[in-house]
Amino acid sequence: MKSPMLPVLFAIAAVATAQAPVRVEPVDLDVIHRIKAEVSQNSKIMDSVFQLTDVVGHRLTNSPGYFAAADWVEKQLKDWGIEAHQEKFAFGRGWTFTHFSAHMVEPVAATLIGVPMAYTPGTKGKVSGEAMAVTIATDSDMERYRGRIKGKILLMSVGREVTVPTAPVSTRYSEQELQALTAPTAGRGGGAPGTAALAAGRGGDGRGGNGGGRGGNGGANGPTPAQQFANRLNQFLVDEGVLVTLRLGNNPSDAGAVFAQSGGSRDVKDPLPPPTVALSPEHYNRILRLLDQKIQVKLEFDIEAKFYDDRLDSVNVIGEIPGGAKRDEVVMIGAHLDSWHGGTGATDNAAGSAVMMEVLRILKTLKLPMARTVRMGLWGGEEQGLLGSRAYVDQHFSLRDMKVKPDHAKLSGYFNVDNGTGKIRGVYLQGNDRMRPVFEAWLKPFADMGAQTITIRNTGGTDHQSFDAVGLPGFQFIQDWVDYNTRTHHSNMDVYDRVQREDLQQAAAIVASFVYNAATRDDLLPRKPLPQPAPAPASANAR
Repeated sequence: MKSPMLPVLFAIAAVATAQAPVRVEPVDLDVIHRIKAEVSQNSKIMDSVFQLTDVVGHRLTNSPGYFAAADWVEKQLKDWGIEAHQEKFAFGRGWTFTHFSAHMVEPVAATLIGVPMAYTPGTKGKVSGEAMAVTIATDSDMERYRGRIKGKILLMSVGREVTVPTAPVSTRYSEQELQALTAPTAGRGGGAPGTAALAAGRGGDGRGGNGGGRGGNGGANGPTPAQQFANRLNQFLVDEGVLVTLRLGNNPSDAGAVFAQSGGSRDVKDPLPPPTVALSPEHYNRILRLLDQKIQVKLEFDIEAKFYDDRLDSVNVIGEIPGGAKRDEVVMIGAHLDSWHGGTGATDNAAGSAVMMEVLRILKTLKLPMARTVRMGLWGGEEQGLLGSRAYVDQHFSLRDMKVKPDHAKLSGYFNVDNGTGKIRGVYLQGNDRMRPVFEAWLKPFADMGAQTITIRNTGGTDHQSFDAVGLPGFQFIQDWVDYNTRTHHSNMDVYDRVQREDLQQAAAIVASFVYNAATRDDLLPRKPLPQPAPAPASANAR
């Protein structure tokens, strides 16, 4: 007799055959346990942060501090038994400052809080002069001031009201905010809790939010109109005999913090500006108020700064643990080694650099067998436009016209940490939905540590973009912002004391497990289609 169950069984079999098999992403929980134990019991993260911040100091690309940091990282990796070397890329001149003092002399004496802006000269001794507020935004403005500003100290920015913050200066993601991140959106994800998203300029052309001359070298078609004007203005100010120019050290919320980036150019062909200083808003505004009341203000500055024009190439630091059966395939991790100069670059980005060094140390110490090679890049020139990572990608994986090189097909993926000291809460998919089940499995052992959010959104402003831009799987983690956006990012407060040990240890454990999973996985990580080549730029002489 025909069984009444047969049609049902055939139907179930037909549906099962029609559906693609669901891959179960394997995770070795024993290895994850060993990684967590190594991080909690033998961590070297804060030792690395100490060396990169308190010992080396700021690491503006091509400064003595940057090269000292690169040499130290290479030596430390080798001491841990990890292969390491440095690779060059084109950058421009170096710069550093070794002394800074600033005072108001009249109408009363006061010490001023400020930071010299990068790529601007020193004062060649102590200088003093009358303060004068100016507005120079066009060539015609320059003519209005010709012959009137010799020996003056110019306030070049419009003052701004300093408001007392009503929200916490230091924040972590709430569960509601993490849930909101998972909602699809056409825009960039990754805004800090209760604040706007990080400005896209974080990895931009090197121009600071403080105004001033450019820190970049211009694009392939030469300087932009804004950069050309900055060069004319700098030459004008020097020719007119200006002693010092002052700019507002933009302050999002925290009193006494000064946010200073570029005031001049790293291109040796560009004219230098006068000595340029970013002042705290409170002190800058005090001077403006006095001038508004027609009260004469006399200021005094003593700045020692130095340019380095003899070494125009910079370096990335590369560390590597060779793989086994698939050693020609590579899993990469990275962070940027460079910083700005107001503080010691602790949260931006000694923190991420120390995490990545710790990941290599953990994998080496535990002697975990991995089929693929694991490679770390600590990048220079990130603050001037992702220059180090872009140069590395161009050299090893792809030209900018998307004519890929053989190694392009052998990179499984790249993981980046560069959003401050906060612990990892999840990961951005960068629009690659095929990675969702992979990351879901990889994050599951860390749910109790607060890391389980996966968002389809892109996030920008750091070195994973160099890989993602040429069709390679490049990812940045979601991190608690803590006080990154409000206090430390590019400021004089970006120092060792702002780094959170437990957060970095959690991040190292997660990244190490991601790397191990990627290095032992049967297949390379799924990737998005290769982007289309960008259209050739129009000729500057075209009509």
